[in-house]
Amino acid sequence: MRARSRQFTFYLFLSFSLLSCVSVGRADSGHFESASPNVIVIMTDEHNFRTLGCYRQMMEKRQAYMWGPAVVETPNIDWIANQGAMCTSFYATTPVCSPSRGSLISGLYPQATPVVTNNIPLNDEVKTFAHLLSQAGYKTGYAGKWHLDGFGKPQWAPERKFGFEDNRFMFNRGHWKNLKIGDDGPKVGSLSKNKPSYAVGDADEKTFTTDFLMDRTLEFIDANKAVPFCYMLSLPDPHGPDAVRAPYDTMYADQVFEKPTTFDIDDRAIPVWGEPAKKVGFGQSSYYGMVKCIDDNIGRLIKKLEDDGILENTMIVFTSDHGDLRGEHHRQNKGVPWEGSARIPFLVYYPSKIKPKTVVNQALTSVDFCPTLFSLFETSVNVDFHGRDFSSLLTRESSQEDWEDIAFARGTGNVEGWLMAVSDRHKLVLATNDQPWLFDLKRDPDEMMNMLDNPGYRDTARELAIKLNEYGRKYQDPRMASPRIEADLDWLINGKGPYAAPQASFGRKKKKKD
Repeated sequence: MRARSRQFTFYLFLSFSLLSCVSVGRADSGHFESASPNVIVIMTDEHNFRTLGCYRQMMEKRQAYMWGPAVVETPNIDWIANQGAMCTSFYATTPVCSPSRGSLISGLYPQATPVVTNNIPLNDEVKTFAHLLSQAGYKTGYAGKWHLDGFGKPQWAPERKFGFEDNRFMFNRGHWKNLKIGDDGPKVGSLSKNKPSYAVGDADEKTFTTDFLMDRTLEFIDANKAVPFCYMLSLPDPHGPDAVRAPYDTMYADQVFEKPTTFDIDDRAIPVWGEPAKKVGFGQSSYYGMVKCIDDNIGRLIKKLEDDGILENTMIVFTSDHGDLRGEHHRQNKGVPWEGSARIPFLVYYPSKIKPKTVVNQALTSVDFCPTLFSLFETSVNVDFHGRDFSSLLTRESSQEDWEDIAFARGTGNVEGWLMAVSDRHKLVLATNDQPWLFDLKRDPDEMMNMLDNPGYRDTARELAIKLNEYGRKYQDPRMASPRIEADLDWLINGKGPYAAPQASFGRKKKKKD
């Protein structure tokens, strides 16, 4: 098994509206029977998959311990993987907040939602999994960061609910650390110059954002546990600012962290899209603290479902919107096709169909979530999803060798930027401002070597390019209009001999080393 873990998000769908779907397990009243599974989707923000124990155990040591031997243990998140399925090659369809979220809830590529970068509102016509479940009689809700309604910040309870009917604790934007309930509803608890602040302030186990949002989730379960429900919990951590309440703020303060292998890359060839930042740190103390706080709260959720006797009838999905490089390649945050940025955790607990310790290695992305969930619930919906149904991989009903191991992702924006075709082992990245890059993720997990001109990889490059071209044409990716990408695809598919950049100059030139 390859020493890489990828996350792909699995989401749960059971029901169908009279207009949008075909009903299954529905009583004469038009609602689902009480035995219908509940659905809880947990999404973290900017979460590096290596902070989860279940992913580390699947990797070779140097990759698992990217920042040295100091790690954060995550027994509750690991429980979801151990009792269900873990996708080791799961990617954000676009590794930034808004596009990734839009694809996850809709099953559509960003250019169709049309959220191709942050702060673009989701199209009114987009149907989400919550729409379909709500129309089928599910009680639906959402708590936490939304980031699909434009620039509003925090903008509590956006008017457009997209099927998440109880959205009182949904806020559009922000990485708030301190939340409270006032006379007029939820509010940010920390202020600076009378404006909402990201400061932790006096946040405690009731008002720190992760705890606060979990409390709201448990309250929703209490109110709706007698009927089928679907709730999405969107935690704004461990996104920056790297800050967390006590005692998590000092829990890892004495740990010694090492620089990632790829932190010092001055003398190594790098892609234009991966140029290092001038200043970047890699300290993990507060980041680990945020992850530990999240894990402890997942434990609270599992215990609540168990105590209420509904754990085995509840599907739990754990994923993130994108990763965080945390010093890898001398970069922080996300937005690029490096593994630490684009690869995300995806775990699913659904005991009626998914056996414990199921591992799926094939490449998947957030866009595959919706069709898979409806398939798991044996329903058909009148929605033209872009993603693929990989439920047979989760249930082991088909051989993983029979699955076409490829997925597609894209950078932000429309014409300028990058496109990626990726399998469990190989990754091809095309960009409007650089030559193609082909990585062998087994031989070179640090993504430092471009195998494009290696004769032994010529067929692999061609196969990935053919599939990328098919994706771009079928789903009308605007980036296919780039002359550079068009020329590079033509060479990859039809060309012979060593790669030569197109004669015309397209996009920004690569910076020269001093």
